[in-house]
Amino acid sequence: MKLRRRRLGLGAAAVVTCLVGSAVATAVTANAATGCEVTYSVSSQWTGGFGAGVIVKNLGDPLSGWTLRWSFGAGQTVAQAWNATVIQSGNAVTATNVGYNGALATGGSTSFGFNGSWTASNPVPASFTLNGATCTGSVTGTPGTPSTTPSVTPSSTTPVPPAAQTVRVFWIRPTDKAFDQRYQDGIAAVMREAQSFFNRQFGKTFKLNTPAVEVVNGLHDTNWYINNNCSGSDHYWCVVFNGQAELQQRFGLNNPDRRWLVVEEVSAEEVNQSGGGGGSGWVLLSGHDADGAAGVNGAMNRWYGGMVHELGHAFGLPDSTSTDGTCMSGSLYDYPNCTFSQTQKNGILNGPYGSFLS
Repeated sequence: MKLRRRRLGLGAAAVVTCLVGSAVATAVTANAATGCEVTYSVSSQWTGGFGAGVIVKNLGDPLSGWTLRWSFGAGQTVAQAWNATVIQSGNAVTATNVGYNGALATGGSTSFGFNGSWTASNPVPASFTLNGATCTGSVTGTPGTPSTTPSVTPSSTTPVPPAAQTVRVFWIRPTDKAFDQRYQDGIAAVMREAQSFFNRQFGKTFKLNTPAVEVVNGLHDTNWYINNNCSGSDHYWCVVFNGQAELQQRFGLNNPDRRWLVVEEVSAEEVNQSGGGGGSGWVLLSGHDADGAAGVNGAMNRWYGGMVHELGHAFGLPDSTSTDGTCMSGSLYDYPNCTFSQTQKNGILNGPYGSFLS
């Protein structure tokens, strides 16, 4: 991240509503000492795509490995998954444990997630089986007893955007970049560190959502983010402006957007060219910042300080004119040994996003 800031000025695009829903599916197995409970949650949804999380709880005898099966009812497809190996044949989906989460004690649980696509609708699956036994949330006591009818109760079927006056964080994954859990987790950790820093400075801080980082399956490959609408010799903003435009179109975001303060990290970068910055309610960061958050590009304090610096811009602060010990100057590289001056604190509290701190 370079100490460079330019007013962010892309126009607003068409509004696309983000859907959030969740469901719990439970069932009783057909054998003694077996039973399971499954929580299936749609954590984020956009036109044509969605992210989901699945929690598997074993209620029966301990398991050394597990396979969860379900069928989609509206033609949804799984694009990529994490913390499980997921394959699909038609509407039938099979998720199998990976090496580190196969053992499930009685009462033990594990989780995995995936990104997928949908067309006309995205209903939750009607039922699940764990190692061949239907899940209903209790344990059958008699061998051979048929299972009870599984049930699924959606918690929400209407569009529910994230709460207002929160910080929305997006990681854009280009089509040619494989999903890597380190990026979602690492960006979330950077945001939580910045959240703690603000709390230390102000005695209050900004709110993140759940999940803290929304994974966005990009519509294009890395070269598109680098080269689209990018002419002339200065390519500093090309990647992040292309990512911002995509987020505005797909999620109905404005610039600025008074509902949320928005952080974008896109895993694309033209070497020694692409950069990023912050201003007017947005933080826009390219590939080297995403790599840093994921722990693959140097010491973490570098990226903690950088995020605090750019959030300062998003909250309305300018750069400091000298290296003065504040995080709005080159002192960001000394994080955590940088601070906000009282003047900077007043600027944030009295600025357009000051009410976001609570």
